[in-house]
Amino acid sequence: MTAESRRIARVLLDSPLPQLDRLFDYSLPAELGDVPLGARIKVPLRTAGRVIDGYVVELGVEDDADRPLSEVDSVVSPVAVLPERLHRLARRVADRAAGSASDILRLVIPKRQVRVEKAWTGDSPVTAPDPEALAGATALLDAYDGLLDVLENHGRAAVEAIPGIRGDGPAWAALLAATAVQALGAGESSILIVPDHRDLDRLLTALAQIAPDETIIRYDSRQTNPQRYRSFLRTLEDAPCIVVGNRSAVYAPVRAGLVAIWDDGDPLLGEPLAPYVNARDAALLRQEQEESALLFVGHTRTTDVERLVAHGWLRDVRAARRVLPRVVLSTPQEMEQPTAQRLPSSAFLAARTAAAEGPVLVQVSRPGFSPSLVCAECRAPARCAHCGGPLGARHRGAVPVCGWCGRGARAWACPSCSSTKLRLASSGSERTADELGRAFPGVRVIVADSAHPVERVDAKPALVVATRGAEPLADGGYRAVVLLDGPRMLQAPDLRVGESCLRWWSNAAALAAPGAPVHLVGVDGGTARALATWNQAGYARSELESRAPLHMPPTARVALVEGTAAGVSRALIALGELALPPDAVLGPVPVESDDEPPRVRALVRFDYGAGSRVATVLRAAVVAEAVASRRGRGRNPRSALSVRLDILDPEL
Repeated sequence: MTAESRRIARVLLDSPLPQLDRLFDYSLPAELGDVPLGARIKVPLRTAGRVIDGYVVELGVEDDADRPLSEVDSVVSPVAVLPERLHRLARRVADRAAGSASDILRLVIPKRQVRVEKAWTGDSPVTAPDPEALAGATALLDAYDGLLDVLENHGRAAVEAIPGIRGDGPAWAALLAATAVQALGAGESSILIVPDHRDLDRLLTALAQIAPDETIIRYDSRQTNPQRYRSFLRTLEDAPCIVVGNRSAVYAPVRAGLVAIWDDGDPLLGEPLAPYVNARDAALLRQEQEESALLFVGHTRTTDVERLVAHGWLRDVRAARRVLPRVVLSTPQEMEQPTAQRLPSSAFLAARTAAAEGPVLVQVSRPGFSPSLVCAECRAPARCAHCGGPLGARHRGAVPVCGWCGRGARAWACPSCSSTKLRLASSGSERTADELGRAFPGVRVIVADSAHPVERVDAKPALVVATRGAEPLADGGYRAVVLLDGPRMLQAPDLRVGESCLRWWSNAAALAAPGAPVHLVGVDGGTARALATWNQAGYARSELESRAPLHMPPTARVALVEGTAAGVSRALIALGELALPPDAVLGPVPVESDDEPPRVRALVRFDYGAGSRVATVLRAAVVAEAVASRRGRGRNPRSALSVRLDILDPEL
């Protein structure tokens, strides 16, 4: 370096402002010494007159020492928390979603914990799996046609998990654990992603039986800050490990040889924070970048994954010998019975017979006693007089309570007919348990929902009333499964309601013991047939065929643009230069809120091939509106433009 040259650092600022989502040049003073790539630093922000955090992305030397540059203020930590592969992934994901790379990194890089960092040596030993455990994992994977080939050649596959219980946990957890051990045996790290903490605990239990403890790295929001930072630092090391976590674990900075996602249709895998990227989309981008193996494992097949299978992007992997649950549908005679007949005779007899031998699972749609009430005279929904929220009952004879504001409604009167009498309109988990307790005298009844979490039940006779997704495991599997409230679930105003119901029912049916009956009550049509024949992939294909003419996701990508009428109009005008189809834009329509100025939103449908161009234009529109809002004095921050790509349901 000559006397006229100087060191510079290209820095990514940790800022939520979209106009700062680029690299900034800063000079590196000599007194800071060697600064590693990926290190945390503090730099001045001239426009705000303050110092903010950032990451060193590039280092270099420039001869133009006269160019005015601010100096790096300080080095927060010498640890390279942003390796090049993580920055590249964050940049790709953010660009695809018209978002900021710093928003992605904020999900994966925890806050610094000084004590944890000082205790970290960064040289964990390489640990291989036990040969017997590796042989058992290979044998389990060999039960799936072509799965070993996918793992060995770093391919991509949609895997239909064998339903049932294996050992102390679900069969799917044993399958994912086996894939991770297989990768560990090849000297590669793996990332296993599950929707919620229940799935995480079950997967960790399965891994503990076959993988070395020191290789299992838990990575989720339930960890304390020191625990999370300790796990993150371990993923920076070269020694192979198995990262197990929720949606943000997809960005773990390991050199991954395998990324596997369980139950990708679960909405919990969608990030609720900007830029709202689903773990499935991030995993697809990561696989392209790193050429790792990629698996989407589930009892059902989402339309998103089936589209990739149809295009040949994913391989369809199924068990060599399929073991299917015994699903029983309601007869035509039972379908014609009044809706008050919640448990038809066939399902009742099956439950009574099975309850004499072991646990029986009864799945319902809602928690609580009666989540909704109606007027006893005109059947109009009962609403809170203060906020308009739905009234419900916590137990029989209880004072109605608003589900939104929590106020009691002792003196309720129907605004339509002035009646003061209420009627129970629905049955939650507690009311169902109360009714079944009277119908099955002498049989213990267990409620499993968000208010009464239950992880496991023994093999003794019992009726387990659980809400969807809260079903506990049963030792040896349930002797019968009864799926109630199917018609109510299918009535939800959701584009993907059929997919969701099929996923809820399939996951519950997978908990049944071999040969145990699974009764789907009151449902017919394509969704019921798909469950009865265990042909979830076929159902996903039919959904794709019906959505294609309407250009609905996932046959097309859909962006949601929201802001002031002027801001949305400017964004749509900019999109007009891309020559999208005439019917690409739906809206704008007003957004119901008390915001000032009023906001509107529009939907933009576009082909996957136009994705990068649409994302670039929308991102530029967001930056332009943010800059204009910042310069305008007295402007309301709610006037800023927001963009969300790849929405799953285009309901306005």
